[in-house]
Amino acid sequence: MVRNFDLNIEQILEAWQPHHAVREIIANALDEQLLTQTRDIQIYKNGRDTWCVQDFGRGLKYTHLTQNENDEKLSNPHVIGKFGIGLKDALATLDRHGINVTVKSQFGDIRLVRSQKQGFQDIITLHASIDEPSEPELVGTKFLLSGISDDEIEQAKNLFLRFSGERIVEQTQYGEIVESRDDVRSIYINGVKVASEENFLFSYNITSLNAAIKKALNRERSNVGRSAYTERVKAILLSSRSTSVAKALAVNLQNYSTGNHSDELGWLAVQEHAVRILNQSQRVVFVTPEELMLSPDLVDDARNSGYEIITIPDSLEAKIRGTEDFEGNIVTDLSRFADIYNDSFEFMFVEARDLTHREQVVFGYTNQIFDIAGGRPRAIKGVRVSETMRRDVLRNRETLGIWDASSGLIIVKRSQLSSLASYAGTLLHEALHAKSGYGDVSRDFETELTKLIGVICANGLDRSNRSGWLGRLF
Repeated sequence: MVRNFDLNIEQILEAWQPHHAVREIIANALDEQLLTQTRDIQIYKNGRDTWCVQDFGRGLKYTHLTQNENDEKLSNPHVIGKFGIGLKDALATLDRHGINVTVKSQFGDIRLVRSQKQGFQDIITLHASIDEPSEPELVGTKFLLSGISDDEIEQAKNLFLRFSGERIVEQTQYGEIVESRDDVRSIYINGVKVASEENFLFSYNITSLNAAIKKALNRERSNVGRSAYTERVKAILLSSRSTSVAKALAVNLQNYSTGNHSDELGWLAVQEHAVRILNQSQRVVFVTPEELMLSPDLVDDARNSGYEIITIPDSLEAKIRGTEDFEGNIVTDLSRFADIYNDSFEFMFVEARDLTHREQVVFGYTNQIFDIAGGRPRAIKGVRVSETMRRDVLRNRETLGIWDASSGLIIVKRSQLSSLASYAGTLLHEALHAKSGYGDVSRDFETELTKLIGVICANGLDRSNRSGWLGRLF
């Protein structure tokens, strides 16, 4: 026996096209698959102009068309919609566009008819016509759509991550990072597209909904604003541990100075997160554009040592300086690399007998230079000459001399022996470090240096009056 009942559709979604309606049918099928753990839904063409969407769940009953909500769906955070609301909107849209709909399950066949509203003979409304099942052994539900174009079906499928052709790069507790197949990125919620982003680096599938997203999800499932999902996209990225995601962010970060970076890179926390992932997974050195210009030799040393150079903005460099990655390693900025480079540095010492005659003459004045400054400090056990020196990061060059407290040696670069003045200046500079214990670029060291200059001048003037040798020396 055929029975009709009013679908009670009060408001028709005029903006919906057939593919929006098919989206709701597919969503219901996917939800049923999820809830019943049955096999994948099928979307296929049945004949020349009929498309079928089929699930293999429990089968649709006409009572589902009377529901506005369903407790089973409301209690599951991963389903897409609710029984009744979206489905009735879909049926009304398909009818409005002249597409014939037949729904089949073991519980009966459902078709759409227009009939008088009960109690109001002058009002014609959309009804569901319920007939005995034509396939009583059918498992699940079939939606047969006659007169719909292939393009509308394809558009509907592309609104789902499952059918979009996009690749999931990483899964996190808040959702999935997705590699897009075209220039427009998509925002999905539980696998259904709700927004597009032209300047995102990735697409995202949000699977953990917060209050802002729940509030923004409307009946039409469209035009969900960025403000609703921004925090969840950030949370997805900050939960990521994928090197490929971090690498893509870092590469895109190279465009930051020109303003051509993706919008995710406008979030400082995301920049820092990408740096920390890369630091633990690859040999990288993070440098600013200014450091690239001012310290090219040190940058080349990093490249020659097998490090990849990643350019970052100044604001990020200040943020990551001295911080640790997720394995507890200090992030390698250019200053950190210089420390690593210097710690692993091996001097190329030159013995006095291997110096040129001129260099030997200059080096022979070592004790006399100490005498001018008041004598050799006790901490200094010797002076050695090296072809190569550690790098001075502040001055972007090799250091001219080093006081090595652990060995008690002053080490002077060989090139300083080209003149007595340059050698004496370097030797006394390092001797003052040994005597005072103060480092460069400090007020205390400057004070001690002033004192030393005074001692040298006093001793030099006194000795020149007696022997005249100082004038010849310098």
